[in-house]
Amino acid sequence: MPTSRSSKAVAARGGATSYWPRHLPRHLEAPDVTLSETLATSARRFADRAAIHSFGRSILYSELADAVERFAGWLVKRAGVRRGDRVLLYMQNSAQWVIAYHGVLRADAVVVPINPMNRGAEVAHYLKDSGACVAVCAQDLVEQLEAASAGTDLRQIIVATYSDYVDAGTDWALPDWLREPRRPHGSHVTWADALAAGERPGPPLSQPGDLCLLPYTSGSTGVPRACMHTHRSFMHNAAGMALWHWTAPATAFLCVAPMYHVAGLSHSLNLPIYVGGTLVVLPRWERDLALRLLAEQRVGHAAIPPTAVIDLLGHPQLDQYDLGGLRRITAGGASMPMEVWKRLRNRLGLDFIEGYGMTETAATTHNNPIDRPKRQCLGVPFFDTLSLVIDPATLRPLPAGEQGEILVSGPQLFQGYWNRPQDTADAFVEIDGVRYLRTGDIGQVDEEGYFFMTDRAKRMINASGYKVWPAEVESVLYQHPAIREVCVIGSRDPYRGETVKALVVLDPKSRGSVGADDIISWARERMAAYKYPRIVEFTESLPKSPVGKILWRDIQEAESART
Repeated sequence: MPTSRSSKAVAARGGATSYWPRHLPRHLEAPDVTLSETLATSARRFADRAAIHSFGRSILYSELADAVERFAGWLVKRAGVRRGDRVLLYMQNSAQWVIAYHGVLRADAVVVPINPMNRGAEVAHYLKDSGACVAVCAQDLVEQLEAASAGTDLRQIIVATYSDYVDAGTDWALPDWLREPRRPHGSHVTWADALAAGERPGPPLSQPGDLCLLPYTSGSTGVPRACMHTHRSFMHNAAGMALWHWTAPATAFLCVAPMYHVAGLSHSLNLPIYVGGTLVVLPRWERDLALRLLAEQRVGHAAIPPTAVIDLLGHPQLDQYDLGGLRRITAGGASMPMEVWKRLRNRLGLDFIEGYGMTETAATTHNNPIDRPKRQCLGVPFFDTLSLVIDPATLRPLPAGEQGEILVSGPQLFQGYWNRPQDTADAFVEIDGVRYLRTGDIGQVDEEGYFFMTDRAKRMINASGYKVWPAEVESVLYQHPAIREVCVIGSRDPYRGETVKALVVLDPKSRGSVGADDIISWARERMAAYKYPRIVEFTESLPKSPVGKILWRDIQEAESART
């Protein structure tokens, strides 16, 4: 666990706020070790404890450490992976993902995690841009990877079969892709054969300051770019989250946040391994499976997006599940609607602990205090993190209550964009001698030092010269009892330039009884004339990213193309 110290100098440099959690020091002294060393330490301390639970099968810490050594040995001895080489991971959350991740790190190489939903040109971009020489791929994605690998540096594919780590006699109602048996794949090496080779790597060479991860941005601001992270940036957040949540070593974590994403890496992998907890693996969100795992495994910590919380609370048999072990529900990236926040509190007695971060920051830069969270709030700056709100045009710091671009500085920041020096230079700005990352997010800070998101810097509707921030309109619309989900976008208007449009998913009980005019009239009474939606369109669902963010940019682009 991390140690701490405090001083006036540290508090001043560490972004002192008007409010700070009573039980926490302002400065974090995270262990200066590699991520591989955290696994080795937990394996020594908790050898006979379950490290991973995978649908009826448990993998002990001693077994996990052994599998990691064998996989790292195969990478080094058979695939010729050398220090600093990049290895692509292309599969769902699984025991193999955890072993491969730590195996790559143990081989002194760099993990390139990508979304298993990516296809064709997307995968080709990641291969070419990263220069990955080896890939670990799920059996159902082999053809996608093969097609994308032409003209790249990829020389070896290891094929993983999910069913290898599923108890054959399990009574779990699992999808077919999880039960699919292992098949031969020509010249490619199977996961089972790689581990069975029994190879072992030499002594570890990696240092805490070495590059270890190249996670890619979502591409919401352009072509996906790889963020260069060292062991130290992820260690800061693993140690920080453990202290922030007072996480006990025996805690079970629901690991459904995708591990290729920095939020999943931090909450579903690095944090549990760091404290010696159990990773209860769920490849994708599926309500019935999630509830059973939460109850049977006495899960104490679940990092799930608001959309999953809404789904969970809507389960007709929710009260039949014993969720007494659940102490914490956390997420970042998407704000929890106020009414859902209240329902979670009333139904399960839990607060939704929201945080904020980016791929560039190894996840967390802000987090809500456990003892005093605020609703629909990013939280206060994390350990040793400075954060400002500035005028994006003049770079002038703004006082509390004024909207501007959020800046962050801290030990969790990346080293820059892989092979993109100009993009790296453009991402930072120096203010009062401190180098800050420009997040591109619009927000404000209150008098107590809590930060609130308003919108992405470029997500703004210009209605007759008035600036309308969609997140503000959405926040009001979520108060309507018939609205389950909503996304506000701009629609071309010959008179106003743009007008406000709301795409609405109604609560099932309200379908057929609540119309577009009802919602427009309701909104007109609660918002300024230039803000309320002039157009309401009903839809069955809204497109979302794997971490639960509503893909407003896709919706906006479709609207712009249509009009």
